[in-house]
Amino acid sequence: MKALFLLLFVSGAALADDAAMLQCRSLADVPSRVKCYDAIPLGAAAPVAAAVAAPAAVPTAQQREQSFGMEMVKVPKAAEPEEGKSISSTIAGKFDGWSGNELIKLSNGQVWRIVDGSSAVLAPLTNPKVTVERNFIGTFFLKIEGTNNSPKVRRVQ
Repeated sequence: MKALFLLLFVSGAALADDAAMLQCRSLADVPSRVKCYDAIPLGAAAPVAAAVAAPAAVPTAQQREQSFGMEMVKVPKAAEPEEGKSISSTIAGKFDGWSGNELIKLSNGQVWRIVDGSSAVLAPLTNPKVTVERNFIGTFFLKIEGTNNSPKVRRVQ
C-alpha cells in the first residue's frame, strides 16, 4: 500500500512539473518565459497556485476559425483530433466561377487565392456555401456548392 501511495505521489509531482513547464512554454515574452522556468522548483511539485494564476490561453472556436489557413503548416500526427480540418462559410452575393490566381472573399471575412491555375465557369449562384478543407499534408481546397471542382487555395487575409 505504501508503495502505491509513493508511486502516486511521485507521478503527481511529475505531472505538476509538466504542467508548469507547459505553462512556461506558452509565454511569448522571452524574459517572462525564462523567469517562469526559473521559478519551477527542482525535485518538487510545482505550486498549484502558479498554474492557476496564469492558465494557458485556449483558443475559442471563433479564434480557431479566424486563424484557419494562417498557421504554420505542420503534418498532423495520427493521434491528433480531426478538429481544425475545415471551415464552412459562404461567398457573399453572386458567384459564377473563378480563374487562376483570383481572390475569393468569404462571408466570414477571410480571403483566399486560387493557386493551382484552375478556372471554372458556373451557372450563377447566389451566396453559395463553401468549405475550405485541409488535406493530410496541409494543402487547402475550396469546395463550392453546385460544383465538383475544388480549386487549391491559399489564405491571404
